[in-house]
Amino acid sequence: MVRPKKFLGQHFLKDQNIALKIVEALELPDRNHRVIEIGPGTGVLTQLLVKKEIDLWLIELDRESVAYLKEHMPLLTDKIVEGDFLELDLNRLFQSEVSIIGNFPYNISSQIFFKVLNYRNQVNQVVCMLQKEVAERIASPHGSKVYGILSVLLQTFYDIEFLFKVPPGVFFPPPKVMSAVIRLKRNQRKTLPCDETFFVKVVKQGFQNRRKTLRNALKPLNLSIEVSSLPVFEKRAEQLSVDDFISLTSLIEKSRGKEAGNGI
Repeated sequence: MVRPKKFLGQHFLKDQNIALKIVEALELPDRNHRVIEIGPGTGVLTQLLVKKEIDLWLIELDRESVAYLKEHMPLLTDKIVEGDFLELDLNRLFQSEVSIIGNFPYNISSQIFFKVLNYRNQVNQVVCMLQKEVAERIASPHGSKVYGILSVLLQTFYDIEFLFKVPPGVFFPPPKVMSAVIRLKRNQRKTLPCDETFFVKVVKQGFQNRRKTLRNALKPLNLSIEVSSLPVFEKRAEQLSVDDFISLTSLIEKSRGKEAGNGI
C-alpha cells in the first residue's frame, strides 16, 4: 500500500463517485486523444480513464506510486513518466495536442497553471481538483474580490468553469480545506495585440497593491502624466476584464512609442 507523503502534498481520493465525476468532466474531442494525468498516485482516476478510448500517459514524481502503478496497471508501464511535471518539456514528449487531468497537489497548483500557460497551444483542456479557494479565484469574473493575477492570465487563453465542490472526508488523509473541480478549455485567442511579456508585467503590477487605483499601482512603469490622467487609471485592477487589461497594455505601449518618437 502506498502511503501519502506530506512533503509531496499527497491526499489520495478514495471516493469512486467523485472520481467518476472528475473523469466524466473531461470532454474528449476525438478517439485516441492524448490525455496526461498528473500525479495519479494509486490510480483512482487512472482505473476509470483506461476504460476510455484515449492515449493515456501518467506523470508521477513519487517512486513508490510509480512502482504501484506498474504492478497494478502493467499495460501502462511504457506510458508512465517518472518525474516532475514542472520540469518536463511537453513539446519534446508529446508532439500533438493534449488534455490534462489530475488531483493537483495544493502546494504547486499555481505553478502547474503557469506551466500550462507556457504550453497553451498544446494543452487544449485541463480538468483538475485543487483547493477550493484557488479554484474560485481562477474562475471568478472581474469585479470579484478574489479575482487576481492567475484569474486574468488563465482567462486570457482559457474558458473556465467551476464544476463542483469536494469535501475533505473523501480523501486519505483528509486535507484541512475544501477542494473543488474546475475545467479549462482553450479559447479562440491565439495571440495578443500587445507584447505578451509586458502584458503579464502590467497585470502583475496592477494587482501588487490591489487596493490602490491603477494610477498608483502602475507608478513603477513610469507612465506619462497624459496617459495616467485617463479615466481607466481611476479604477482598481480587480475592476478590469481580460479585454480591459489587453487594451490598457496596448495603450501604455503606444504612449511609450510616441514618447520614443519625440526623443523623450
